[in-house]
Amino acid sequence: MAMLLGKKIGMTQMYDEAANLLPVTVIQAGPCIVMQVKTVNTDGYNAVQLGYDDVKKSRIKNPQLGHAKKANSVPKRFVGEMRLPNDTEPGYKVGDSLTVSVFGKEKFVDIVGTSKGKGFAGVMKRHDFHGMPDSHGTERKHRSPGSIASHATDRGHGGNLHKGKRMAGHMGDHRATEKNHSLVAIDEERNLLMIKGCVPGSSGSYVIVRSSQEEA
Repeated sequence: MAMLLGKKIGMTQMYDEAANLLPVTVIQAGPCIVMQVKTVNTDGYNAVQLGYDDVKKSRIKNPQLGHAKKANSVPKRFVGEMRLPNDTEPGYKVGDSLTVSVFGKEKFVDIVGTSKGKGFAGVMKRHDFHGMPDSHGTERKHRSPGSIASHATDRGHGGNLHKGKRMAGHMGDHRATEKNHSLVAIDEERNLLMIKGCVPGSSGSYVIVRSSQEEA
């Protein structure tokens, strides 16, 4: 399994071998520094902690500085773990640098990011409700959710709504995973990955790129 931390640059278009025009997302992935290697003996599980994007000197804190010095590096803004099977050796050393070349044999990848925040949204935008009819006496309630009936109380557990009831509220700005995206091209010189389709987040946001967990 391969994994890298990166940043979404934006979207563009590319032609494949069959001259089909594909929409692709450009992600600058790595180089990522191995900040820490966790093992079953020391931490209870095998994992590799990766760091990406240097922290400004004015924002460095002493605990971050001490942790980074062990890897002969500087503190990183985006840190994540790559879990490894407990029955195998990690195969990485503190201070190693991982680049986009780790995806050289991959055809599909999963992208983990934070979706765009939409603020407070009504039920039609947030949950795709159809709204009220435009006739038959409906008065300025065309985008309202309608009655919530017995869902108004969670009987036996207090006067709150049932958890998961679809209503108006905060939309977006949550962790989202897009699976089985085709890896169209790799630019090792500029540490870029061209991935077919759109991925969560706005341009400039951090993402995690990992080998696909399922076959497409």
